[in-house]
Amino acid sequence: MKLYVYDHCPFCVRAKMIFGLKDLPVEILTIANDDEKTPISLVGKKVVPILVKEDGTAMPESLDIVRYIDTNYGSPIIAETIRPEIEQWVSELGKIYNHLLLPRFVKLDLDEFKQPSAIDYFVEKKTEYIGNFDQNLAKSAKYIQAIEPILAKLSGLIKSDTALNGQLSVEDIIVFPMLRNLTCVKDIEFPAEVLNYLMKMSELSKVNLYFTQAI
Repeated sequence: MKLYVYDHCPFCVRAKMIFGLKDLPVEILTIANDDEKTPISLVGKKVVPILVKEDGTAMPESLDIVRYIDTNYGSPIIAETIRPEIEQWVSELGKIYNHLLLPRFVKLDLDEFKQPSAIDYFVEKKTEYIGNFDQNLAKSAKYIQAIEPILAKLSGLIKSDTALNGQLSVEDIIVFPMLRNLTCVKDIEFPAEVLNYLMKMSELSKVNLYFTQAI
């Protein structure tokens, strides 16, 4: 199987997680951010992740990929449950965190941004959502101050280092990629419970963190 991704994409991390958690082989193919031809040729639109299954057919949509792999390769390990408190937490973090993340992604030397054209493409598209990248970077302290209390809220919702709700579930598939991407922000202080979960889930899912590249 092949999985087409961007390294920075949280939806791609979701898809990568299920292969790591189930210890299944997959060929990870990182495409350039401005590569429209590859995804359109596979699924008719510019999206990632895209899974090319063993029969050669292609599947987009991160949670569909997770569910397909989980149900078709070994016994299922991901429960469909998600607490309302987690849904609220995801919504709250989602309103802020891209102001910190998007300007940093293009500075991390990721494979999807190896070419200047890919960086230019990303900056042009995402500026429409968050405004000027440099101005957002200059406001990092403000955004970090807003995010740290949200991270503190998550501490009280973590039941285990190996699964937010005590059993692997959609909660982990949604929350871990968001936390993982925040590791590219140098000055964020993660609460101990959140950091322990981050480190353990990174190990279990075989998805790298950005601490050593943090800006």
